Amino acid sequence: MTVRTVGEVMTKNVVQTSPTTPLQHAVRLLDRHRLSGLPVVDEDDKVLGVTSRTDLVRARTGRSGRLDRSPADAVTVTVTVGDVMSSPAVTVHPEQTVPDAARLMGRRGVERLPVVDEEDRLIGIATRSDLLRVFLRTDDDIRRQVTEEILVGALGLPPDAVRPSVRDGVVTLVGHVDLRGQAAEAVHRTWRLDGVVGVVNGLTYGGGSREKSAVAGGRTTPL
Repeated sequence: MTVRTVGEVMTKNVVQTSPTTPLQHAVRLLDRHRLSGLPVVDEDDKVLGVTSRTDLVRARTGRSGRLDRSPADAVTVTVTVGDVMSSPAVTVHPEQTVPDAARLMGRRGVERLPVVDEEDRLIGIATRSDLLRVFLRTDDDIRRQVTEEILVGALGLPPDAVRPSVRDGVVTLVGHVDLRGQAAEAVHRTWRLDGVVGVVNGLTYGGGSREKSAVAGGRTTPL
């Protein structure tokens, strides 16, 4: 069975900021891109923290303990993102599963998770809406899309060649195809659909060979 990973659902073109960015510039950046928060990175794209619209509003209204300054100080000191960001950031890696990322998000009470590589450099961001898209579909809707768009549409199979069933987002494919490559393609396309959290491959191909396998992280392992 395969489970969707963070790397498959994350946003890759990330709007980011640096700790030295003035507060006003960060506010304008959020407004321009209609965002609620930004990852904060250093010159090597390593994640230092996260700043949210709430952080910025608190700073501007003087409710942040770290930013309480006298009027005289406020004239000469520029408040930066580094003054108000939450640090360290709660991050995930692209190979982590969507369910694990969702649990982490709920446990830590955050709305977004910067996605980092093995050197902690920013490569994407996963928001609550990115993760929820995987779950917010009915089983019947998923089954129809698998049948109409993948099995019949993309692969050109007869409607009764493969019988997909879906339960709680887990798709089971049972039936027969001519080529092993068709079986692999059916599984690959299915597990990339929004709402699919797992795929069980019970397809036969060619002369009747049965390829029952589990797929995880894009790799197929015979059972």
